[in-house]
Amino acid sequence: MENYNLKKGIIFASICIFTIGLQPVISIARPDIIDPYLFGAITALIEAILFFPIFFIERGKLKRDLLNDPVSNKKNSSLIHGWKKKSNIKVITIIGLTFSVVPILLYIGYELAGPIISSLTMKSEIIFALMFGFIFLKEKISKVQILFCVLLFFGLVIAITDGSLNILKFNLGVLILLFSVILFTLVHTLTKIGFERNELFPSQVVFLRNLISGVLLTILYFLIFPLENFAIIIDPYNFIFFLLMAIDYGASLYLWYKALTYIQIGKSTIIISLTPIVSAFFSFIILGEIFTFFHLIGTIIIIFSIFMIIREKKNN
Repeated sequence: MENYNLKKGIIFASICIFTIGLQPVISIARPDIIDPYLFGAITALIEAILFFPIFFIERGKLKRDLLNDPVSNKKNSSLIHGWKKKSNIKVITIIGLTFSVVPILLYIGYELAGPIISSLTMKSEIIFALMFGFIFLKEKISKVQILFCVLLFFGLVIAITDGSLNILKFNLGVLILLFSVILFTLVHTLTKIGFERNELFPSQVVFLRNLISGVLLTILYFLIFPLENFAIIIDPYNFIFFLLMAIDYGASLYLWYKALTYIQIGKSTIIISLTPIVSAFFSFIILGEIFTFFHLIGTIIIIFSIFMIIREKKNN
């Protein structure tokens, strides 16, 4: 890797552990008057505003590099104009519509499942990433990876059922979170195709995704609910939570992409697997949530399984 820098990569990924780990805690700590729908709409709008200058600067740099050296920067033209292809317009539309639903489902799931279980449930993403990678990207899956996917799910069951292994104890929050993970992992897989073809770039996708979802959700909200509810948004105390989640979520995306700039995705994924520990710590400090023995056992199994899945993928 041309930009390989282990120290910088670890720093970015380590900070990302905290931002991702805080997401369920911030969501649950918000005032009750802010329902999941409104929370998803306004945080998306704020994220779009935050990412617009990043997108604008990155697009400008691509244009300047292309003008200065058209031969060496041929792919920049594709990155600048690639979104105009019908296939990519469809993908961007799908992303915007999907992430109009996913944040709302996540915020509902966080409330019902609790911050620790939510954070652990989100680690199931790697299972669906392997599955969709196999289906859409023709990526190979080894028997060892399948084995550790099963072990990962087993660790999740231990944590969620408090050691009883009774899957019927999966509450509605866990099921909603699992459905959300399936949705956004599928969309991430489709997005990856655009990235690999050099037709889309990260800040562009993040900006457009939040712009579409934020505008759509906000318009629908105020078509259904009275305009007087706007007071909920502009209330200084409430707005702190909208802003906190938008900054935290946006920072998570930025730090993740920065980590991938310096180290392989496998190393980043292993580091990020520690997020349940951060969620547990802040949940205890802020929300008084108890981190049980079975949470610990489940966390260890999940982190170990992720390590082995990534290790096997690297060896393939």
